[in-house]
Amino acid sequence: MEQVGEIEKKEVGKISHFFGKINVAVVELTNTLKVGEEILIEGPATSVRQKVESMQIEHENVETAKKGQSIGMKVVDKVREKDTVYKVE
Repeated sequence: MEQVGEIEKKEVGKISHFFGKINVAVVELTNTLKVGEEILIEGPATSVRQKVESMQIEHENVETAKKGQSIGMKVVDKVREKDTVYKVE
């Protein structure tokens, strides 16, 4: 885990695709992620912090997704492919 100011962040995945018209990001997970957790999406031109409101795998809502899975998730702002997704604690 990396300390950033007052928050701790742990990498949970990378953005593999972003659908701008509907603000949905596809995340390739490298760690477990749950609905309700707070995340930070960072890249050279990105810094988005939000709560995970919902996640989908193959158009089915899920509460928890594990390492190796690919999820779709609504994001509050534009993100970019290869941006890193962190869980914030």
